[in-house]
Amino acid sequence: MSTLDWIVLLISLLSIAGYGMYKSRGSTNIESYLKGDHSIPWYMVGLSIMATQASAITFLSAPGQAYTDGMRFVQYYFGLPIAMVVLCIFFLPIYHRLNIYTAYEFLESRFDQKTRVFTSLLFLTQRGLASGLTLYAPSLILSALLGWNIYYTNLFIGSIVITYTVFGGSKAVSYTHLQQMTIIFIGMFLAGFMIVKMLPDDIGFTDAIKIGGKLGKMNVIDTHFDLNNKYNIWSGLIGGFFLALSYFGTDQSQVSRYISAKDLRQSRLGLIMNGIIKVPMQFFILLIGVLLFVFYQFKPAPIFFNNTETSKLENSIYKGEWDQIKTESNVLFEQRKQYALALNQSIKTNNEAQIELNAEALKQNQKQVTVLRERSTKLMVKNDPKAETNDTNYIFLRYVIDYLPHGLIGLLIAVIFAASMQSKSAELNSLASCTIIDIYKRSFKKEASDAHYLKASKITTALWGCYAIFVAMFANKLGSLIEAVNVLGSLFYGTILGIFLVAFFFKKLVGSSTFYAAVLAELIVLGLYFFSDISFLWFNLVGSALVILFSFLIQMFTPKKAAISL
Repeated sequence: MSTLDWIVLLISLLSIAGYGMYKSRGSTNIESYLKGDHSIPWYMVGLSIMATQASAITFLSAPGQAYTDGMRFVQYYFGLPIAMVVLCIFFLPIYHRLNIYTAYEFLESRFDQKTRVFTSLLFLTQRGLASGLTLYAPSLILSALLGWNIYYTNLFIGSIVITYTVFGGSKAVSYTHLQQMTIIFIGMFLAGFMIVKMLPDDIGFTDAIKIGGKLGKMNVIDTHFDLNNKYNIWSGLIGGFFLALSYFGTDQSQVSRYISAKDLRQSRLGLIMNGIIKVPMQFFILLIGVLLFVFYQFKPAPIFFNNTETSKLENSIYKGEWDQIKTESNVLFEQRKQYALALNQSIKTNNEAQIELNAEALKQNQKQVTVLRERSTKLMVKNDPKAETNDTNYIFLRYVIDYLPHGLIGLLIAVIFAASMQSKSAELNSLASCTIIDIYKRSFKKEASDAHYLKASKITTALWGCYAIFVAMFANKLGSLIEAVNVLGSLFYGTILGIFLVAFFFKKLVGSSTFYAAVLAELIVLGLYFFSDISFLWFNLVGSALVILFSFLIQMFTPKKAAISL
């Protein structure tokens, strides 16, 4: 990177951290530290909710996901707006009426302590591991493309987030999210604009979309029902609904965002804002991947986007074979460029026969490119058995490094850092809240001063930050990171949601039956993950349904106890 890129990057990051600490000064008690004194307006709640979910993985991996697999991943978000409405109607009034710190406090008042603690531990397990992944993702890719040491990069990002989250608490998280999302929106818009600008003169935005569509990348809707198909409208609407309902309704990293709002109305507006904006935002991010795919029809595409791995081949005994692959790739590019120009022309003249002919020629060319990629990855493994052969997460950032002007490169890398920081800060704040309120204060130190709990919260925040850095140091070979982090969530969210659904809607079911039902349901979900091919999105429905079913069955065959009334 140039000096200008470094200046843009450092100014962006330091201003975010400084602004968050400045706006959150005066957090002198645990309520202010963990809940922000209920002072956050609805628009900041909405941005903070989106920022918490939109980690660096979203902005690094989603364009690469669309580049390789088309737009169908957007269906994953189709159930989200419906979930926001359900949350506003059923979940939010109870959370506000009970004036809770964590979502899991409610479970003890409804069931018992062991159900509350078990649910908290499920959250801490999932979110603790996920926090390592959201830190690891940008560190891995930036270190590979820019030659930075991955361990130092982990420490750099982690240290900044730990600092302003420890000193500022919940307010710092919400206020920094506003800046971070502003930088992200500007950066991603400029990235999409530059891709289109660099296309041939007679090809504009709509032309690029049409070309992408003819090449099968605009596969936004898939109505085919198949449990083994990861992304179709049914898995998105049903599985995505249950995942969103669990994530936004029971995951403390999200609950802590909207319970810090001024009142119930502000919380609802924030959630509705998220439901309205989230799907178009994800659509646009994925669309950048499609535009990038079209861009590389007219520009030479790297055979493999992780140049750390290809550099190894350049200096290996397999250099001759690698040079041959590069020569064949150049030939394929020249053919591809001519086919793409012809396809664009036939689309403009609406010549269906030529459109079909040129589109098929490009698809055949792509198959030959795939063969070359397979040959190159086999060569990489031959040279280094530990070589990373999945480059989905490197596609977008490789374009940034290779083609964008200095200054804008710094801004886009700031986007990656900002996204990592925004999700990381919310995770640390929620992990600390859950640890102190649900575990430490409930089971170990029931009576202590407010100053003691405030100090304990800050120490716990720092410890979880160190744990995230530790996990990031050892995370490896995860494939598509945006998929990996959602798979991890789906392993736990269904069970957690099932516990809350029983609590809200089945008042005759008691704590013991729900607790044992949840344990059984979680074991079955883990079994399905390891021993079946069912798409991970369905785990959210399966986990929820099993908790409800087993709760009824267990209670039928155990002595009846009076249910605790809401």
